Amino acid sequence: MRLELTGRQIDITPGVRRIIETKLGKLERLLNDSAVSAQVVVTRDKTGHRVDVTLHARGERFLHGLGRGEGVLTAMTEAVEKLGQQARKVKGKFEGRKRRAGKEAPTPIEEAEMIRPAAVPKPARAKMPRILKARRQTIRTMSVSDAAAQLDGGEGVVIFLDAETERIAVLYRAAGGDLTLIETTA
Repeated sequence: MRLELTGRQIDITPGVRRIIETKLGKLERLLNDSAVSAQVVVTRDKTGHRVDVTLHARGERFLHGLGRGEGVLTAMTEAVEKLGQQARKVKGKFEGRKRRAGKEAPTPIEEAEMIRPAAVPKPARAKMPRILKARRQTIRTMSVSDAAAQLDGGEGVVIFLDAETERIAVLYRAAGGDLTLIETTA
């Protein structure tokens, strides 16, 4: 993100620049790095400090926040809070557009169902089972009896290298409680 920093009646020190960059970094993360540029004007007047922040996000979105405070930090915090509210709203619109695009646009199957007369029943679709990711297992060389002992230790499935055949084998407990051994072939 490009940052344009201006100080009116105040010098922009490295500390002030660091404060502004960290606060704007939080906004940039909130917007998923879609911030293009930011213009920050820090003004010192007789009542304290004023920070005007204009943030340009993708899609020609301009966010503007104004903060006032006794110090630069409090004024910048107030301005970033206002920008954060606007950024959450814009982010919701970005995500909403992604979600709606998939739901509103009919798929070719749905278009065919719209054309089909009401008397013809829809064919039943087979529902795919969910695939859950399990933890990784190392394949160790062991006998079938050692694998059965390890299976009794709490694991649901044991994948091992059979010491006798030197092939990969899988041992698991079936629904009836019996142990099932699957041996691979060449």
